[in-house]
Amino acid sequence: HSATKYLGGHGTSIAGVIVDGGSFDYAQYPERFPNYNQPDPSYHGLVYARDLGVGSPLGANLAFILKARVQLLRDIGAALSPFNAFLLLQGLETLPLRLRQHNENAIAVANFLKSRPEVSHVIFPGLQSGEPRRRADAYLRGGYGALVGFELNGGVEAGRRFIDALKLFYHVANIGDARSLAIHPASTTHQQLSSDEQLAAGVTPGYVRLSVGIEHPEDIIGDLSQALDAAGGAKDAAPARKAA
Repeated sequence: HSATKYLGGHGTSIAGVIVDGGSFDYAQYPERFPNYNQPDPSYHGLVYARDLGVGSPLGANLAFILKARVQLLRDIGAALSPFNAFLLLQGLETLPLRLRQHNENAIAVANFLKSRPEVSHVIFPGLQSGEPRRRADAYLRGGYGALVGFELNGGVEAGRRFIDALKLFYHVANIGDARSLAIHPASTTHQQLSSDEQLAAGVTPGYVRLSVGIEHPEDIIGDLSQALDAAGGAKDAAPARKAA
């Protein structure tokens, strides 16, 4: 899992987190997982699946997480600096408060975008119906998250105009920041691909992804409104097509 996103929440550190449920028995598949079932000479012949896994004296299945910590971390060396660790821990202190505001703001933004003529459709779990909505309600019980996607009429040119006109939003590819972020993949992250390749990757010409921040919702919507006004007159050379 990425700790760079909501856990840190301020775009200041790059980090990841391993979450191990301890539910997989590596000892049952010695041929598939030889590194867990053969002695580790650097730890006096320790066999991770046997000595640290299911039925071990530790009372929990720690084969994966301890191997990752004592062997892989030792060999690869990936470790946070103390200051980055401090920033992430500090971010955890306000995580519930930030996520509550992220969720509230994203719902307001999604409903606003749905009402705009420049927008052909909005992608947001809270606006779904039928089975997708049932699953969203079941799995996203604390809210629908901060990511809102939408398709602009006018294609690539409309996307460029929209991004260029934003004032409050940051034009970056990150998500989960306290600040509101926006990206137009067709002209940035996927611009090196042909139109057909973009569609195959799920990137449509006028698609914009927002990571809605925790600013006042009126400020967020005000910025989106003026940017949509700027994008409204764009005419794309190619007709809009749907991704496969």
